[in-house]
Amino acid sequence: MTAEPGAAPPAETGFDYVVVGAGAGGGPLAANLAAAGRRTLLLDAGGAEENDNYLVPAFHADASEDPVQCWNYFVRHYADERQQQRDSKLVPDRGVLYPRAGTVGGCTAHHALITVYPYNRDWDAIAEETGDTTWHSAAMRRYFERLERCTYRPRPKDPPANPWLAALLNALPFTAARYRNDARHGFDGWLPTTLADPELAVRDKQLLKVILSAAEEALTDLLDRPLSPLEGFGSFVDPNDWRVQTRALQGLWQIPLSTADGRRSAVRERVQAVRHSHPDTLVVRTHALAARVVLDGSGAAIGVDYLDEAHAYRADPASGQGTGPPPVPRRVLASREVILAAGAFNTPQLLMLSGIGPRAELQRHGIPVRVDLQGVGAHLQDRYEVGVVSRMDRAFPAVGDCDFHAPRPGAEPDRCYRDWRRGEGLYTTNGAVVGVTRKSRPSLDAPDLFIFGGPFDFRGYYPNYARDLTLHRDRFTWAILKSRTHNTGGRVRLRSADPRDTPLVNFHYFTEGTDKDDVDLEAMADAVEFVRGMNRRAGSVIAEELWPGEQVHGHENLRRFVQDEAWGHHASCTCRMGRADDPAAVVDSDFRVRGVDRLRIVDASVFPRIPGFFVATPIYMISEKASDVILAAQGVSR
Repeated sequence: MTAEPGAAPPAETGFDYVVVGAGAGGGPLAANLAAAGRRTLLLDAGGAEENDNYLVPAFHADASEDPVQCWNYFVRHYADERQQQRDSKLVPDRGVLYPRAGTVGGCTAHHALITVYPYNRDWDAIAEETGDTTWHSAAMRRYFERLERCTYRPRPKDPPANPWLAALLNALPFTAARYRNDARHGFDGWLPTTLADPELAVRDKQLLKVILSAAEEALTDLLDRPLSPLEGFGSFVDPNDWRVQTRALQGLWQIPLSTADGRRSAVRERVQAVRHSHPDTLVVRTHALAARVVLDGSGAAIGVDYLDEAHAYRADPASGQGTGPPPVPRRVLASREVILAAGAFNTPQLLMLSGIGPRAELQRHGIPVRVDLQGVGAHLQDRYEVGVVSRMDRAFPAVGDCDFHAPRPGAEPDRCYRDWRRGEGLYTTNGAVVGVTRKSRPSLDAPDLFIFGGPFDFRGYYPNYARDLTLHRDRFTWAILKSRTHNTGGRVRLRSADPRDTPLVNFHYFTEGTDKDDVDLEAMADAVEFVRGMNRRAGSVIAEELWPGEQVHGHENLRRFVQDEAWGHHASCTCRMGRADDPAAVVDSDFRVRGVDRLRIVDASVFPRIPGFFVATPIYMISEKASDVILAAQGVSR
């Protein structure tokens, strides 16, 4: 398709909705709209290649560095150059690696599959901030129930048809629970969930017992009481149980994963299923890089211009990085709405390329201002994460004869890969042994720290980190993740007006951002000390601490270590939701972009604060909610 220079590209019609981005927000949304009979075009700049790195849960690190799907952003943690240089992960003249995925499924094609429901308080805070009660936790839980297909809890039994027998069974405490769904799990959704088996990751019962006992002892001391049955490994431990979320418990948990028959299962599988069942209403177009939202004379969104070219985006390692002009875009129109779901980096970039954003930023790149929206690209947030890496007194038996990488062509697969083909063994899980939740301060209403451990060496993201993760078979990492961060000072800005360029991303960590009281820094340093306490309780099974290492001692040195080495991978909040009188809000509580008719955003960028510990599940939930909101506007209920 060609066009005269300066002329509008020819327009394709026939779609009710155009959804940009096939990740955790856009993929389920497009599938839901299509399943409801609305002809929907789903655009994604990546492809949909499927290989062992995608399919095998244990290969999730390799998936994040797989050239067929990885997008490599290099970001700044600090504007201060001296502080930026202190990060051991820094790539000179580029920044710190921030892995993303350019493929159908988005980052659900490489994430570690952890599927943990946010605390109710996180949803309630959004309801309060927006004034919209449909965001209250009691209402939001049904979206989790709708999308989940829980495989690790028994499905509640249907009550007997005889009302007298049903009443009798309901009166008996031991049988009544079998007919109720007190945990409020879903059993018929598109996302299968299972629990990681800690024995798979270790396969040394005595070593596992020491690790879990040390964690349980540390928590018992922290709480100054024994753990309750819902908090410890003495019982069935499920962090997604509604009763756990309601009480916001601290404790030890098994980790829910989104796998089916030992294989990755997430957004791509949902999209594929609906394409198969509704081929006339869901069209998926890959290698289609959105260049701008098309606005009509009144400022309403009517379509999208996109580049029909593989590897066009310069985060793609296969991008030519050429300096010539981009190809002539194709144009597709939407008769109802355009929905952006390109993520916390690309959605604000696309808005600004379309003339929607801060006036000064648009004028800096010669982009005509259509809507002066100051919040676009602002309020960038993330979780902080650091690892405490130890060398054990012996190698883990589970990983001894397993390569943790896809078999090379013609090579004999290792034992674990052969097990995986049968849906068994270590490769069916993500390597995590256990999760620990705790509060960084007793006054908090819910835990803000998630500490998960496994037999790997994880110190953050840098090129070829996946190779180093399992290079040594005697390493154990406690990864500390800080949620509910106080810093909202990050920003996404344009590098240029070329849609192939990545944006400029600066998170402005800790006090360089808005956390002037060092709340997050203190919490992380304290958490490192907590982990060290767990390791001391493990005794001689831990030979030495490698990272941060024995040379980093004392609270001030721990603070410096965290400040220098922390990272994140849940970028969010760059097109935040808010009330009509909030000048920083980009969308309303129905996902509509302020000042632009027929344009919505459904991805991690809309959160005012990141809900929960792991962002995939909250995004799935808002995708389901947005589906209801959009269809309800047409009088359609799901």
